[in-house]
Amino acid sequence: MIAPPRPNAYRDTWAGDLDASREGTEARVAGWVNRRRDHGGLIFIDLRDRSGIVQLVFHPETSADAFALAERLRAEHVISVAGRVERREEGNVNPALPTGEIEIGVSACDVLAHSETPPFPIDEDTPVDETLRLRYRWLDLRRRGMLDAMLARALVVRTMRDILDARDFVDIETPILTRSTPEGARDFLVPSRAAQGSFYALPQSPQLFKQLLMIAGYERYYQIARCFRDEDTRADRQPEFTQLDVEMAFVSEDDVLELMEAVMAAVFAAADFPVAPTPWPRMHYDEAIARFGFDRPDTRFGLEIRDVSELVRGSDFRVFEGVLGSGGVVRAINAGAREMSRSELEGLNDVVRVHGARAVAPIVVGDGGWTGNLAKFFAAEQVAAVNEALDATDGDLLLFVADEVDVTAPALGGLRLHLGERFGLIPEGRHDLVWITDFPMFARDEESGGWTALHHPFTAPRGDLSDPAGLRSRAYDLVLDGVEIGGGSIRINTLDVQQAVFDVLGLGPDEAQARFGHLLGALRYGAPPHGGIAMGIDRIAALIAGRESIRDVIAFPKTASGHDPMTGAPATVEEQQLRELALRPVAVKARG
Repeated sequence: MIAPPRPNAYRDTWAGDLDASREGTEARVAGWVNRRRDHGGLIFIDLRDRSGIVQLVFHPETSADAFALAERLRAEHVISVAGRVERREEGNVNPALPTGEIEIGVSACDVLAHSETPPFPIDEDTPVDETLRLRYRWLDLRRRGMLDAMLARALVVRTMRDILDARDFVDIETPILTRSTPEGARDFLVPSRAAQGSFYALPQSPQLFKQLLMIAGYERYYQIARCFRDEDTRADRQPEFTQLDVEMAFVSEDDVLELMEAVMAAVFAAADFPVAPTPWPRMHYDEAIARFGFDRPDTRFGLEIRDVSELVRGSDFRVFEGVLGSGGVVRAINAGAREMSRSELEGLNDVVRVHGARAVAPIVVGDGGWTGNLAKFFAAEQVAAVNEALDATDGDLLLFVADEVDVTAPALGGLRLHLGERFGLIPEGRHDLVWITDFPMFARDEESGGWTALHHPFTAPRGDLSDPAGLRSRAYDLVLDGVEIGGGSIRINTLDVQQAVFDVLGLGPDEAQARFGHLLGALRYGAPPHGGIAMGIDRIAALIAGRESIRDVIAFPKTASGHDPMTGAPATVEEQQLRELALRPVAVKARG
């Protein structure tokens, strides 16, 4: 329900707020012509504003002038009308509309603006090419589905603010023009006119600024922050995105997680999005990888992964023995009783190859044993042990992947998701939340062979820094239905630990000072224990609105290539602008 409008020359009520209680009263509404129907002696128009739709009836005997105007009205013309609210005849009631019991008998009509014929229907929820939708985004945003999605997003943000304001958090803006710092993705760079040859960077996140606010003593900060990353776009990623950014002083992991559960539980309740009551389950990173293949597990259905390496070791199957002999593993999932043709089973190889695995080995359980070509390579004791580990019964399809440790988990994780979607294993209307904790602190860089921070280099470690491979971090992610919707950590608050982490990453004191001197300087002046989290507003809104792409909950998004069909961005600029920035255009070879 929208607050009643202040009466003016255009409207004194919202179209969607009218109902049978207003029968016999006068009303003035304004909006767009959603649909026009000429029934000869009567003209019916559905008028649309943000609140909804109301039916208008133009009678020639009530107002000849208004009726003459109605004959010329077309879709998306903008009008303001006045008339009497009348109850519809019983056979004409439209139960699909909140205003379906009434209509307005128009006595006066003003045409405020004309519209050309739209390039796609506004009054129908029909599929439209996405590029066309983005080219005419102002029209796409008028469609009911897009309006509902944008209102859902606004509700998410408003609820977040309400909960945090009530808990004495301070809303503080941080700079958009800042210094380039390595945070895992490419920065967008902005050349400086005043300091030619130097560049600002758009922030990938307010990470360092919010830590400085904790050191400054503000203790509880939040911001609806715009963030920028120069990386390839996809369904859940844009070059510019929005997050709820939160930081707290004198806290542990439990404090941050409990706060965010309060915030997100309120968001889901406000959006009528059913989730389990808090506290939400917590899962160790290693457990998530072992059971589901990813650190963002979709726990709404089974098909969990099991390591069967020791159960099949010593078999006559050379593929498994070769992998095990080289230090690899054999893992499997029980896909249940699935009827799949040979070609369909071979198609599963393509699913695991995306994650680097070579192939899937399928085996069907039958008569307590295994059927098919592979069954002969395994002893009866091995078959029985694997069946028990996988809870397998006759008719079940067992799918094995043998490969390196870091390959089998995501390969079977991807296969699990593929089968879950293919066979409709995800319960409709169910939504699962889980916290993932105790992430590895570092990961190997495949190109350099050195260490990189799995989250960011300001995450507090847990364990011995002399053992980077075994070190854990005090990081945590919140996962909803297999989608990471937020993540954060307890931060490093002492100079010696921060420099020790930089040393592991190959950043000596001089380079660390050059890149992060402002943070290192602040750590010398009494930094409290602090931690925080960032929640992806775009992803949360998309999940609540039931949309597959975050582009459907962003008012003016980019395409998958980072292009804006509406404005034409990115675009070339005048040479004079480049000269003022001491830049010169570079010839770019055309693609293709």
